[in-house]
Amino acid sequence: MLLPSVLLWVASGSGLSTSRGDLYTSIDHIQGKIAVEKRLLQKLQTCIENEMYRMDGLKRFYEKVKTLHNKVYQESVSAVSNPLFAYTLIKRLQVDWQNIVYSNEAIENIQALKAGYETIEEQLPKPEDLEGAAKGLMRLQDVYALSTKGLIKGEFLQIVGEEVSSIYRPSLSSTLSADDCFQIGKIAYDNKDYYHSIIWLEEAVSLFRQNLGIWNTEDQGSLEEALDHLAFSHYMIGNVGHAMILSKELLQLDANNRRIAINILKYQNVLGASADAQTKKVVVQRPNVTHLLTRDTYESLCQKLGSQPSHYQDSKLYCSYESNLSPHLILQPAKREIVSQKPYVALYHNFISDTEGKRIKKIAAPWLQRSVVASGVKQTVVDYRISKSAWLKETVDPLISKLDLRIAHLTGLNIQQPYAEYLQVVNYGIGGHYEPHFDHATSPNSSLYKLKSGNRVATFMIYLSGVEAGGSTAFIYANFSVPVVKNAALFWWNLHKNGQGNADTLHAGCPVLVGDKWVANKWIREHGQEFQRKCGADPDE
Repeated sequence: MLLPSVLLWVASGSGLSTSRGDLYTSIDHIQGKIAVEKRLLQKLQTCIENEMYRMDGLKRFYEKVKTLHNKVYQESVSAVSNPLFAYTLIKRLQVDWQNIVYSNEAIENIQALKAGYETIEEQLPKPEDLEGAAKGLMRLQDVYALSTKGLIKGEFLQIVGEEVSSIYRPSLSSTLSADDCFQIGKIAYDNKDYYHSIIWLEEAVSLFRQNLGIWNTEDQGSLEEALDHLAFSHYMIGNVGHAMILSKELLQLDANNRRIAINILKYQNVLGASADAQTKKVVVQRPNVTHLLTRDTYESLCQKLGSQPSHYQDSKLYCSYESNLSPHLILQPAKREIVSQKPYVALYHNFISDTEGKRIKKIAAPWLQRSVVASGVKQTVVDYRISKSAWLKETVDPLISKLDLRIAHLTGLNIQQPYAEYLQVVNYGIGGHYEPHFDHATSPNSSLYKLKSGNRVATFMIYLSGVEAGGSTAFIYANFSVPVVKNAALFWWNLHKNGQGNADTLHAGCPVLVGDKWVANKWIREHGQEFQRKCGADPDE
């Protein structure tokens, strides 16, 4: 949580936990948590059944005593003159009511639920997973220009100018509650991302207002907390007047909150000292991202299929059956679609079968770990790559070596170690993406040179699955994108024939809007290809 110069201004709540988690970076791993929650549901069901049995006992006792009292008021003779009645009255007041009030059954039921929860606790998402999931939603919201109100209702509505269109209709709708919105806004707030905190906290405040006085047991946030964080978010972007209005509303709900009262006085002083602050209306704008200079192009390509011409508009773009003069492909040639000539990008349809795709995913799943990127000679995890990956040697399963041979026959390249890397299998997470990058090394200090087999001359990427929406591969400078085509493979040259990197291959994996995206990458190195791809002096080749 941010710490301004005056501590009293800090909105209430605890900071982010430092414990790490990477569940959110893989949809496959998230899928496994459904079974974990099912176990929690079973334990909660047992608790509810026990509580209902206990409540039935309380109702029975209540009805018994109430019936006796009704009879007492109906009788003219004093009921306590009956020694049996007098005894039972004293016994109830001395024993029965104590057993009711100090019953351990409720405590035992909750303790049993808590014990069951603690046995599963290690398998539950970490605080970082919640943060990563929230950031994933915000990323999807930004890249695909999604309506916040639409997301709350479970709808994927894209807003472009004044046009609103539905880009995906889920079969299973999932809506967001006031507390769901509050948590997203608070995570943005804790990361000093006031653009998103204002968007989501305003929705949270609106929903909390609609349900004022209604408290859900599972909620962590409240109208007071949402107003608190929203007011400070507006203050931080310079919207002091609105921050004061929100704080006054909060003070009406919590009249004894001294910190908020002091904040209001400070806001008034700021407004009184500056005439501009009183009249200035601050428009909340999405901040610029300095590390991503191609953001507009990237997001435009993710939203649509770029500006590439259709095949009939360019004779150099065509489909064909390709054998590459390999005897292994003569009877069953590959179905090649030339997507681009500059850079050269080809899409091979039905490169693998459904069975092969499932098998590769099954082999890789137990070995998936958070994907990293090269940072000088080191490798590190970053927010601009959200996925998990595993490296598979050809010896792990006959299918992997079979796949390597198929790639070699189709490309004509030498993919034996160390002239090619092991097959990398990748599974994307919530809003999983990989922002614009090169596959080849752009620095002589890159860790890619550790193999001493040169730079990555080519990329062969296989789509192991399809997706419902999003997840396309966007080539930024070339201004085109390729949608996810299940079982197809995408091939391109990363280097020119003179060994220099091809700037036109700057590409990105667009965020997966809906679906479970899996790909397999085979990177082929320069060395070992001397007779397969001969050098050339033309810098454009």
